[in-house]
Amino acid sequence: MPLTVYLMAAGIFAMVTSEFLVAGLMPQIAEGLDVTLSQVGYLVTAFAAAMSLGGPFLAAGVLKLRPKRALAVVFAVFLAGNVLAALAPGYAVMLVARLVTGTASAAFLGAAISLSVRLVRPEQAGRAVSVALSGLMLGTLLGLPLSTFVGDRFGWRSAFWAVTAMTVAAAVLTLARVPGRERQGVGGSGTGGGIRQELAVFRRRRLWLVLSTSTLTIGATFSAFSYFNPILTEVSGFSTGSVPLLLIAYGAANLLGNAVVGRLADRHAFAVLMVGLLGNGVFLAAFALLADSRTGAVVFMLAIGLVGVTMNPAMATRVQRAGNTGPLLNTVHSSFITFGVLLGSALGGAAIPHFGLVSPVWIGVGLAGLGVLTLLPDLGRGRRTGPAAPAGEEAATRGEEETTGTLVTRAS
Repeated sequence: MPLTVYLMAAGIFAMVTSEFLVAGLMPQIAEGLDVTLSQVGYLVTAFAAAMSLGGPFLAAGVLKLRPKRALAVVFAVFLAGNVLAALAPGYAVMLVARLVTGTASAAFLGAAISLSVRLVRPEQAGRAVSVALSGLMLGTLLGLPLSTFVGDRFGWRSAFWAVTAMTVAAAVLTLARVPGRERQGVGGSGTGGGIRQELAVFRRRRLWLVLSTSTLTIGATFSAFSYFNPILTEVSGFSTGSVPLLLIAYGAANLLGNAVVGRLADRHAFAVLMVGLLGNGVFLAAFALLADSRTGAVVFMLAIGLVGVTMNPAMATRVQRAGNTGPLLNTVHSSFITFGVLLGSALGGAAIPHFGLVSPVWIGVGLAGLGVLTLLPDLGRGRRTGPAAPAGEEAATRGEEETTGTLVTRAS
């Protein structure tokens, strides 16, 4: 695997750490900016909203640039936002900073996945996505506790400065390794009309169904994950101090599952997603039923960690086969994933006052079931075309570039 792919993971790690940083330092930031905890909570929402809505626009804005220059622009935008957050004199400036960093994070995620796929052989695409997205898993596993530790020890602003330092290091190393010749367009062809090619893919109805699978897959997981802390303490009976250790174990399960899915995604993306969604639905139901048992809660929380967000490499592979490998589509895909986070957590939060703390987990079961339904049309399609037929046959006939066409022929 090229070193550049691992550097993509380092950049994602820095940006994901910045995303989670606010959630881990809510009391300190609230005190420092003289606002309420709920107002600080809106900073988390603003970051996610900027990823969903702003990321595709920034990705489109740098689409015609060569990868090195595009990444330099995105790194610069993120650094500007992160430095602004570290220096923010008040809440309004901090809100703007979070919008800027959220937008840049989504654009970087899309560009990183696109570039990682193009740097490896077609049969290694899923593994490359898995390696790049390991930065996301490590951000949950290590970035959140480390930023919380730094913020507690040296002040919340120091945590933002630490992320700035990590980002600068990742940017310098990445820009030193990224090839400077090819353009970002579909397949890196560098031919004119790149933006038109990337926008044309959104006319395909099947692509929207594929994107909705990703939203429901992540929504199912985050409807539960968002409320693990109160469930584990108030229902399962764990102490507050033990929850961070349990969440670290959950993050380790994410990392393991991501590595396994990355190995399988190229040849078996559809099967991995079907098994993952069915398994997630079963594990979520078991967690809900056994939430009052410490052993049951831990076992099935870790099981959810193995089959939840770990589906990302398979989801990315399926989206690319239904569309293309370009950065704009990958950024839009990250927007659908982020919308899944918002959907799952919002539905879960709305259910708790009426149905109790465990109700978000049952909502996750329902979302996983809906995710399975979005896969069924492809199940019938696979039977018609046979296992070796192109899942993205439609893309090939529309004249996609060589890289996309090669990926398309390796349908799950």
